[in-house]
Amino acid sequence: MDEPLTPDLPHLDTALFQRPGGAQLAGVARSTHAPRFLLLYGSLRERSYSKLLTLEAARLLTAMGGEVRVYDPAGLPLPDGAPDSHPKVQELREAAAWAEGMVWTSPERHGAMTGVMKSQIDWIPLSLGAVRPTQGKTLAVMEVSGGSQSYNAVNQMRILGRWMRMITIPNQSSVAKAFMEFDEAGRMKPSPYYERLVDVMEELMKFTWLTRDVAPYLVDRYSERRESAAELSKRVNQRAI
Repeated sequence: MDEPLTPDLPHLDTALFQRPGGAQLAGVARSTHAPRFLLLYGSLRERSYSKLLTLEAARLLTAMGGEVRVYDPAGLPLPDGAPDSHPKVQELREAAAWAEGMVWTSPERHGAMTGVMKSQIDWIPLSLGAVRPTQGKTLAVMEVSGGSQSYNAVNQMRILGRWMRMITIPNQSSVAKAFMEFDEAGRMKPSPYYERLVDVMEELMKFTWLTRDVAPYLVDRYSERRESAAELSKRVNQRAI
């Protein structure tokens, strides 16, 4: 239909809601490069179990055909404690922009994710000029605990993933008594926890393959189209004066 859906919603058109693959995705080329993943972990301990779990995830994603970067949070300043030109901040933001999916792994401390984990996420803005480092990208969340199994950290990270406008996959990993699940070399022992890790990485890979090329369609919003049209109209009127 050529007419707006309603007079009050000029940027909402039924053509936007047809089955994807037509005009909405015209010109969208299917990527052929390996899916790209940024992995973050939330501890600075020498033997960090969140890091060890992250490294196992990195091995799996690589074996599944992905390209992986594991960010080392050591040296990252507290949010607002340094300018965003700080080298560790720039490294993190560049990796976030490069990635098509992420894995966040945090220990549970005092019933929550760690400050190290939250600081990394807080340094990644919703937008950097025209670049949106997280919007429409996939996310898997995992946690390690020193005691019984808990889901406080992964639940918190899910909230953050939603706030960062990410596609957080349904599956997740929570490893209880993590000190018992890794050998002296730092490799994860065979167990149901390891099998769940494989499941989570497999699901992340599949979701990334399915969504990375159509993310602009998935995150296109009426309110932002309206705002962009209003801003364009304002600039045109200013030039005309």
